[in-house]
Amino acid sequence: MTTTDQSTVSKRPPRAAVIRISDAAAKRINDIVASATKPVVGVRVSVSAKGCSGNKYVVEYAEEPRKFEDVVEHNGARVFVDPKAVMVLLGSELDYRESKMESGFVFNNPNEKGRCGCGESFSA
Repeated sequence: MTTTDQSTVSKRPPRAAVIRISDAAAKRINDIVASATKPVVGVRVSVSAKGCSGNKYVVEYAEEPRKFEDVVEHNGARVFVDPKAVMVLLGSELDYRESKMESGFVFNNPNEKGRCGCGESFSA
């Protein structure tokens, strides 16, 4: 009978986060949470079946964690990922951009196959 040295047993690496959060997005999330008019724990991201390309990103307040959600944290910001959106968002980056004409969260999603002309919806 042989014994296995526990130091040589390979351990499963930690699971990679569903999405990455940029520094700019983390800062904006922290600002949003701090200025919320009701208690919130972060933001929730999901994908809904809307728009001319079929899917639309949704970012909303998260008042509490929901069952089976992935939670991604960066620089104090917490993002709760709807379990139904995981396969569409896997490998994406949540960013926040500001310009003279617009500001908002932007998803850099390698799973996108196309976008509509107005940029509001996408296909995966």
